[in-house]
Amino acid sequence: MSLNILVIGNGGREHAIVWRLLQSSTVNHIYVAPGNGGTTTQSTKVTNVPIGSSIKDFDKLQKFALDNKINLVVPGPEQPLIDGITQVFTNVGIPVFGPSAKAAIMEGSKAFSKNFMKKHNIATARYENFTSYEEAKKHVEQVDYKIVLKADGIAAGKGVLIPQTKEEALKGLSEIMVEKHFGDAGNEIVIEEYLEGDELSILTITDGYSFYNLPAAQDHKRIGDGDQGLNTGGMGAYAPAPIATKEILEKINTEIIKPTIDGMRKDGFPMTGVLFTGIMLTPSKEPKVLEYNVRFGDPETQTVLPLLSDETDLAQVMLAAAEHRLDSVKIATKPLFSTTVVMSAGGYPESYGKGDEITIQKPLPESTFIFHAGTSEKDDGKIVTSGGRVIAATAIADTLKESVNKAYVGVDHVSFNKKYHRKDIAHRAFRDADKYQHKSQKVTYADAGVSVENGNLLVETIKAKVKSTSRSGADSDIGGFGGLFDLRAAGYDAADTLLVAATDGVGTKLRIAQIMNIHNTVGIDLVAMNVNDLVVQGAEPLMFLDYFATGKLDVEIAAQFVEGVADGCIQAGCALVGGETSEMPGMYDEGHYDTNGTAVGAVHNKNKLLPKLSEMKQGNVIIGLKSDGIHSNGFSLVRKIIEISDFDYTSAAPWNPSRTIGEEVLVPTKIYVKQLLPSIEQDLLLGLAHITGGGLVENIPRAIPKNLQAKVDLSKWQVPEIFKWFGKQGKVPYDDILKTFNLGIGMVLIVEEANVEKVLQNLEASGEQGALVIGELVEKKKMATTEEKGCVVINVEGMY
Repeated sequence: MSLNILVIGNGGREHAIVWRLLQSSTVNHIYVAPGNGGTTTQSTKVTNVPIGSSIKDFDKLQKFALDNKINLVVPGPEQPLIDGITQVFTNVGIPVFGPSAKAAIMEGSKAFSKNFMKKHNIATARYENFTSYEEAKKHVEQVDYKIVLKADGIAAGKGVLIPQTKEEALKGLSEIMVEKHFGDAGNEIVIEEYLEGDELSILTITDGYSFYNLPAAQDHKRIGDGDQGLNTGGMGAYAPAPIATKEILEKINTEIIKPTIDGMRKDGFPMTGVLFTGIMLTPSKEPKVLEYNVRFGDPETQTVLPLLSDETDLAQVMLAAAEHRLDSVKIATKPLFSTTVVMSAGGYPESYGKGDEITIQKPLPESTFIFHAGTSEKDDGKIVTSGGRVIAATAIADTLKESVNKAYVGVDHVSFNKKYHRKDIAHRAFRDADKYQHKSQKVTYADAGVSVENGNLLVETIKAKVKSTSRSGADSDIGGFGGLFDLRAAGYDAADTLLVAATDGVGTKLRIAQIMNIHNTVGIDLVAMNVNDLVVQGAEPLMFLDYFATGKLDVEIAAQFVEGVADGCIQAGCALVGGETSEMPGMYDEGHYDTNGTAVGAVHNKNKLLPKLSEMKQGNVIIGLKSDGIHSNGFSLVRKIIEISDFDYTSAAPWNPSRTIGEEVLVPTKIYVKQLLPSIEQDLLLGLAHITGGGLVENIPRAIPKNLQAKVDLSKWQVPEIFKWFGKQGKVPYDDILKTFNLGIGMVLIVEEANVEKVLQNLEASGEQGALVIGELVEKKKMATTEEKGCVVINVEGMY
C-alpha cells in the first residue's frame, strides 16, 4: 500500500518524523501542515501545507486529507490531540497515529493523570489537587517538604514552578491561580513533592495493547550550561542514557509502562500513538513518574528516531499502531548512541529576534543530521529564523562521547546571527560515568577509543595504491618499521650525493576538505608542498612519508587521503615508502584530522644546488609557471571571507558556476617537479621560488641575493578570477592579497637571458603549458620610482 501521509506541526519533532518517514519505500508523498523551512526543502516528496493561520482549523485539514487521498495522519503537538483532532479524521475513515481526546487528557490534565497513577499503583511523587486558591494556600503553608507547583492544563511547557522557599511557593501559587499567568491552565493546580534525582524520557509506541519502548533519553531543559538559568522547551538530549541500566529499564517496563498502557485500556481510553513518560530516577534508583505526554517529545524525537534500525519502516509502524495491530510489524533499534544539540535565537527563552538568514555548510559528516524547528522559507528560497529554538544537530556513533563530538561538528556547520547553544550536552552522563563502570572492569584499547583493527584494515586497503608509487631505489612496500632507499640503484654516486629533506603540512584547507567530504585532493597538496620545496633546491624527490592524525579513524576517509598522497607521489616521481596513522581520541573532534609529510630528495653534487646566488645579476630573466588555483596557502583568509559572506562552500562559484566554491578552492597544489628537472640537470637555472605562504613578494626574495630585486610585471599574465573574487568579496587590501595568494603564478624560475629559450623549450616538452616571462632582476638602487613590496617590485593597482 502506497501511503500519502499528513503530518501536523511545524517543529523539530515534525521535521525528524518527516525525515524518518521518507526512508520508507511505502511512502508516496508527505504533506506537512504547516511545516517549516526544513520540511519543505528536503525532498520533492514533501510539501508544506499552509492551511489557515492555525492547525486548529480541523475542517480545512479534513477536507485537504480527503482531497489528497491521505492514508495516515500524524499529529505532532499535544494541543490538537487534546482538542480532538483524531476523531475528525477517524470520522471519515482516515487512520491517525495519535490518541483520542479522551486518552489525551493524560497530558491535558495533570490532576487527572496523578489520580490515574494513584488508582493503578504507579509510583509517583506525593501530591494533592486543588481548585480553590485558599485551600491550596493552606496546604502550601502546612507541608514540610520541598514542592513543585503544576498548572493542571497545557501551558506550552511553562506551567511548572519549582519554588526554593515557602515565600516563593506562595507567590507562584498566586501567579498560577489568581493572576492567571498560564490562563485557564491554572484553574486547577497540582502541588506535589519535589523529587531529587535524574530524569529519563521514555517514548513508547503503542496501539493500546502491544507496545515498544524506544531508547531512554535524557533532556536538558535549562538554557545555560550546568543546568543553570530559565527553563526552555529543551536545549538538547542524548540516548540511550547510561543511567537507564538493563535492570532499571525492566523495572520501568513492568512497574510503570505496562500498568499505564493496560490501565488506560481498562479505563476505556486506550492509548494509540506515542506515550511519553517522564520519569525521575531517585537516588535509591527507584523510578517514579513525573508526568505523561501523549505524543513524541522535542528534542527527544530528533534523538531517538535516528536510532531506529534500517529494517524498521516507521510509516508501516505508525499505520499498524493506528489500526491496533502493532504486533504485525517489526521495530528494532541500532546499538548506537545519539546526541542532539539545539541552537536557539539569542535571547531565548525571553525576547528574541526573527528573520535572520540561516546557512548550512554541506555535506555534513557521516551520520550527522540537521533538523529545523523555528525556521521558514522566504520567497527567494532563503531559510530564516522564525522561532526561539531554531534548529538542531543530531549525530549517532558507536559511543556517547563520539556522538556528542559529532553533533557539535554539526553545530559548526550551521550559521545565523546570534546563534546560541549549550556546550555541555550529556554532561550528566560523563559526570556519572564512573558509577556505571566498575573499577575492576577490564578496559581494552578499543574502549579507550583506538581501534588497532581499523589501522590494520587501512594498511591492507591502501597497499595496492602505495605500491603503484614504486620507483628505482625503493619498493614502496608499507607495513614495516620504516622505508628504505638505495641511492646507487637510482643512479646516484653516494660519494658526491647531497640529501635534501623538507617537511610541511596542508594547513586549514583541511577543514574545507572535511566540510565538503572531499579528501583525496588534500593528499596531493601534502606531497606538492614538500616536493616543490625540494625541487627549488635543485633536488630530485626520491621518497615520501606521510602522517595522518584523527580522533577516530574512518578507514574510508583515510584511504581517500592516502590515495591522494600516492597520486601526488606519482606526479612527482617519488616513492611513498611509509607513514604513520595516529588515532587520538580527545585530541581531535569527530570528523577532524590533521596531516604532515616529509620528502627526501637528492642532488648529484653541491654544484647543482640552487639557488646560485653568486651567479645572479641584473638582467636575469624571471619566468613564471602558472598555478592551478589557490594551492595550499591563505585558507584562513578564504574561510573568513566565506564566513562573513552570503555564500557557503556548496554555493555555485561565481567565477565558475559549473562547480561549487568548495570544489574550486580544493583544487590541489600543482606539482612542478618533472617539468623542472631537465633544466636543472642541464644547469640552465640560477634559482627557483615556490610561491607559497607570503605570495610573490615574500617568496621570490628567498631565492635572490640581497643586492638585487625582482621586478614583476603583473600585466604579463591574467590573474585568475578566483583571486579577484576573493579580493573583492573580502575587500582585501592589495598588500594583504600580495602576501597571501599566488595570484596565478605557483613557481618562479630565475634564468640567464641566453638560456631563456632553451628553458621554455624544456618546459613545453615536459607538458608545461603557458610558461611566460614575467619580469627581471634589477639593482635595488634603480627602483626609486616604483612602489616596493619587500624585495619585490610589483604594481597591482586596479587588479580588482
